[in-house]
Parts: sequence; structure tokens; C-alpha cells
Amino acid sequence: MTAAETIDPGLEVRGLRLGTLAGVSVRGEVELVSVPALTAALDDAIRTTSGPFVVDLTGVDFLDSSGIACLVRARALLGRHDRQLVLVCPPGAPRRALLLTGVDDLVPLYDSRDELARALG
Repeated sequence: MTAAETIDPGLEVRGLRLGTLAGVSVRGEVELVSVPALTAALDDAIRTTSGPFVVDLTGVDFLDSSGIACLVRARALLGRHDRQLVLVCPPGAPRRALLLTGVDDLVPLYDSRDELARALG
């Protein structure tokens, strides 16, 4: 996935490359209706990349429990191949949802791509 792909009227997923890291950038609302399409996009992107995988949620306005489950599922899929999931999620409602559900205990969270780049050195 290299170009922006609208996978649901309220959701867009774009392939992402941050230095040596591959992943996707998500924009819109991640909720029950859009999660099946997001799951398919993540599965495809995970299958065609290697190493740590970044999901940039900077453009996400809304994240419900089905979206969180989708991200946890992606983490499990990556874990089968000793790969790490990394999330970029600035302060706001989606990040609060991740913190309240304890996802930050499972997956590293960064406020921005710049913060992630600094952490990687």
C-alpha cells in the first residue's frame, strides 16, 4: 500500500515509511463499521513488510473498542514473527482510549513521528 487508499467513507489508510520502519498512517474514524477494512489493510501491510511496524494515528478523530481490538490483533500478528508494533498517537481522545484500556502497557506510544525518530536515535 503506497498511495492513499480510502477503505471506508470515514477512513483512509496510507502506506508509511519512517527511515527503516514501515507501517501505515490512518486518518478518520476507527470504529465498528470501518474496522473490518482497517484489519484487512493492516494484514496486507504487515504481510508485505518486515521489522518493527508503525501505525500513525495522528489523523484519527475517533477510536472505539473495536479499533483498539484491531490494533491489539495487529500486535499479536506481528508478535508471531518477533516483530514489534509501535503507535504514534498525540494527546487527545484516541490516546485517552489507549491509556484507559492499558494498550500503552503492551505497545510503545509516541506523541509524534519526531518523538519516535528521536527515540530511535
